[in-house]
Amino acid sequence: MTLPTYKEMWQQADEVWTRTARAARTLIKVGVATCSRVVGAEETLETLRREVQARRLDADVMLTGCLGLCYAEPLVEVIRPNVPGILYQHMTADKVASLLETAVVADGIAREHALAVMGDKESGGLPSLGSLEFMRGQVRRLMANCGVTDPESIDHYLARGGYEGLVGALRLKPVEVIDEVKKSGLWGRGGAAFSTGLKWEFLYNAKRKPKYLICNADEGDPGSFVNRNLMESDPQLLVEGMIIGGYATEADKGCIYIRDEYPLPVERMELAVAQARERGLVGEGILGSDFSFELEVVRGAGSYVCGDETGLLSSLEDRRGMPKIKPPFPAQAGVFAMPSNINNVESYTNVPLIMRHGADWWAEMGSEKHKGTKMFSLSGQIQRVGILEVPLGTPTSDVVMRMGGGPPKGRKLKAVQPGGPLSGVIPASDVDIPLEPDPYRERGVLMGSGGLVILDDTNCIVDLCVYFEWFAEDESCGRCTTCFAGTRRMLEILRRISSGRGRLADLELIKLLGSIAQNANCFHGQGAPTAVMSMFRFFEGELLEHVERKRCPAKVCRGLVRYEVLHHSDRLPAAEAICPTNAVVRDNGTYRIDQLKCIKCDACREQAPYAIAVVDEFAPA
Repeated sequence: MTLPTYKEMWQQADEVWTRTARAARTLIKVGVATCSRVVGAEETLETLRREVQARRLDADVMLTGCLGLCYAEPLVEVIRPNVPGILYQHMTADKVASLLETAVVADGIAREHALAVMGDKESGGLPSLGSLEFMRGQVRRLMANCGVTDPESIDHYLARGGYEGLVGALRLKPVEVIDEVKKSGLWGRGGAAFSTGLKWEFLYNAKRKPKYLICNADEGDPGSFVNRNLMESDPQLLVEGMIIGGYATEADKGCIYIRDEYPLPVERMELAVAQARERGLVGEGILGSDFSFELEVVRGAGSYVCGDETGLLSSLEDRRGMPKIKPPFPAQAGVFAMPSNINNVESYTNVPLIMRHGADWWAEMGSEKHKGTKMFSLSGQIQRVGILEVPLGTPTSDVVMRMGGGPPKGRKLKAVQPGGPLSGVIPASDVDIPLEPDPYRERGVLMGSGGLVILDDTNCIVDLCVYFEWFAEDESCGRCTTCFAGTRRMLEILRRISSGRGRLADLELIKLLGSIAQNANCFHGQGAPTAVMSMFRFFEGELLEHVERKRCPAKVCRGLVRYEVLHHSDRLPAAEAICPTNAVVRDNGTYRIDQLKCIKCDACREQAPYAIAVVDEFAPA
């Protein structure tokens, strides 16, 4: 009964998708995700809908997800019948009227905002989307629907091959599904890089019931937003992956645990689960089979340590988010002390592709050891912020310097920070290493879940370590003295160094604290000193500059710099007006900085960069 049920569902969905893919009139797509919301995409969407209706234009307006080109948002695609779509960048609400006049009413191209032609061929003097530096080298498998389909329509997902993987899985025995996942070589994309198939096998072999399958969508690393993008742009892919996982492990219930700071992913995942349930894809007798699986979305409470799988389990039990001591491991005693499995979003979303196309197809991409593609988010000091998907083994420099465009013009790459605050930092000299776990581990760093934060020569490594250690101390659950007290002591020492009161003896104390941290119960405490240890390994000269010469080369550490008015400028009145503490003082027509009032917020220098300079607080020895 499974195949006929799915065929009927697909035929209905295909009719809906055909009206979009081969529309008889102009279709206007607007990408709305968390990243584009910040720059006004929702206002653009509402303005387009209002203007199209008011002008009675022969056009439809459609919501879609994030294409990954966050640096160009808000993005709007205009598709005229039988003509390739044109992608427009920075399309804020105030530009909608001119766009409609040129691109819809006049059937032309609004060239001042045009970014690319959708597809692989240039047209009308515009480059193809695939030829953009950001896109060249990408292999979009997980992101195939991102920015293409309506994330709130299950029909769009079904029509483009959605749930074919589930149909294929239901034709096999659960252990055969696990074998196919193991054959693919898929490992956990959350940072630990443990075999997904082997993890599923542990849960399958557990005999107690009920069994729980859990998705860790508590993406808390600063600078990491790949999971968010998948949930916002293609939520049904995650739903399908979890259903397949439930079948393979003989689990009874699935939970998608999403961090509290992700309201849009929560909204779209809840809708996706509800739509899947309406179609008989979640609940009793899925697709007419004897397999049943319940799925719900759980909103977290904003705790970073819930990124640890056992901390997440505590939160699901309505307890304080505190990591549990192992053993027992989750496969034996997880949530509510019952057998459980936890994988992250990207791990689950790869499974439908494996089951749809086969393990051999999936493993065609990647390096010799690490198969498949991996999503990465680029942020920090980089020209093209965004989300991309590349084969594992791609040189980091390809992603950072070519696709991302490298640091802003006039600046030099200093370092890449992967994997969040519990990982380390790799210097610019190592930026050619391949994007796969082993080369990063060799440098004492984790590749992590996909966040790449770029630092240039205006960033200070000591300042970065102060932030990361503050973050680790603030987010500690408080159980282990080595963690909550150790991070506090390390933070105190780092702050002392950044304020000009550091001493050489501090360096040995930091190393001792880093060694003691390895006795913490969970990875939060163990990983807390990683960035600091990277500083010793790769940036010891910069650290010694802070300790011995009391100088911050990047002029970032507030305790080591002061602001001075060095030149006259007609921008100085603006600097005086913006200062929150009235530290920019005018005396007899000249300006000076009152050092007692100055909080070194940099607002004045931003207003008058020629006149106001950041100088060393302490004279050279």
